[in-house]
Amino acid sequence: MVQKDSTNGKNQLRVGRLVKAHGLKGALKLELYTDNPERRFHTGAEFTLQVPEASPWHGKDVTVREYRVMNGNPVVFFDDVDDREAAESLVRAILWIDQDDDEVEDNAWFDHQLVGLDVVRDGTVIGRVVRVDHFPAQDLLIVKSGEHEVMVPFVEAIVPKVDVALGQVIVTPPAGLFEELPDATDDEDAASSDAAASE
Repeated sequence: MVQKDSTNGKNQLRVGRLVKAHGLKGALKLELYTDNPERRFHTGAEFTLQVPEASPWHGKDVTVREYRVMNGNPVVFFDDVDDREAAESLVRAILWIDQDDDEVEDNAWFDHQLVGLDVVRDGTVIGRVVRVDHFPAQDLLIVKSGEHEVMVPFVEAIVPKVDVALGQVIVTPPAGLFEELPDATDDEDAASSDAAASE
């Protein structure tokens, strides 16, 4: 999880994404990015919305009316979102909350803590983090590797460890993420050449 620096002087923490409308009374199913949803989504909690500029919700906040778990799914109701149509207009919005100065969230970092870190694979530095891009599905570390920028999904399977003190991000990328995969036609040509040579 990546925290971003707020423009209002406070740090903000991304805690959830609204994935779909639920029922007819304005409820929304929630994808959680927090280990403590009951604390985050208490009645009266206010969230900053990350939505496209064209959205009627751009630049607005929402206030939690109720949070509950229904059929195993976290569901949230907001003030002034009273029907399914209003809920639909919020689908895919990301929720950010102001973070207290003394508050710590596990496995969470600010953008400025990640930018500049060396990216290490198998003990070798292969690049450096130059920025962090936030998208609804996941965050991306943008890594400068040689002359290229590589988009690395910031998920545990690919980025198992961040060590800010050591200035390192450990990565276990899938084949081809940091280097061009061999062209299939080149492989076929090589195989054909080998076969011809053996005849």
